[in-house]
Amino acid sequence: MTRAMKSHVRPAERLCHATGALLILSGLVHLVVFAVDGGAWYGPVSWRKPVTFGLSFGATLIAVTWVTSYLRVGARLRTVLLVVFAADCVVEVGGITLQAWRRVPSHLDMETPFDTAVSMTLAVGGGVLVVLLTVFAVASFRHRPTGPTGMALAVRSGFAILLVALASGAAMIARGVVLARTGHQEAAYQSTAPLKPLHGVSLHAVLVLPTLAWLLSRTSWSETVRLRTVAVAVGCYAVAVAGAGVWAALTY
Repeated sequence: MTRAMKSHVRPAERLCHATGALLILSGLVHLVVFAVDGGAWYGPVSWRKPVTFGLSFGATLIAVTWVTSYLRVGARLRTVLLVVFAADCVVEVGGITLQAWRRVPSHLDMETPFDTAVSMTLAVGGGVLVVLLTVFAVASFRHRPTGPTGMALAVRSGFAILLVALASGAAMIARGVVLARTGHQEAAYQSTAPLKPLHGVSLHAVLVLPTLAWLLSRTSWSETVRLRTVAVAVGCYAVAVAGAGVWAALTY
């Protein structure tokens, strides 16, 4: 990638980093709100959702912005994908936060036309996330990512595991929408529980594994040791995801 291309991408990266930071701040603010207001932490209506989604989407946006800098994709394409991704993250967290303040469920809520519109917007936004992140994942496997020793393995593994998170999230939404549309609203809320651990565990591999590879590049260890360390971390993460998958299969 040329210096001119990097300059072209840089404003989009700054925008994504700032947006991610604001989403994380939103999550932390709502953690304070929960501490003051109280109430249940679990359930379809709780302050947990704006907290966890703000922190998670913010961290993921920052991570994806950073990690995709190692991908061999065109600067303009990456800029467009990142900006759309950032906007989608804002829509998702914004909708969830809005419904939390309204004291109604954010997902799978078909009780009123407005709640249905919010729920379907979040569902469509989830579909957009799947498409965008799948494009990045495919790009990581089409051409070997750049970066220090172990980064290519970390990036590819991170995106591969992220696809598991996207698939489990899509499954939760699809099953819940079907149940809600057929009049089983309470069952729709409860149907997501088995897949939540799998979704949560696999969601942040794209941050954890590349960060490990980057930290190892700052050590004096040999390239062989660094690569093996990343490979072991990938193996451990895969075992954790497999364990969550088995639990989901047994309880789904």
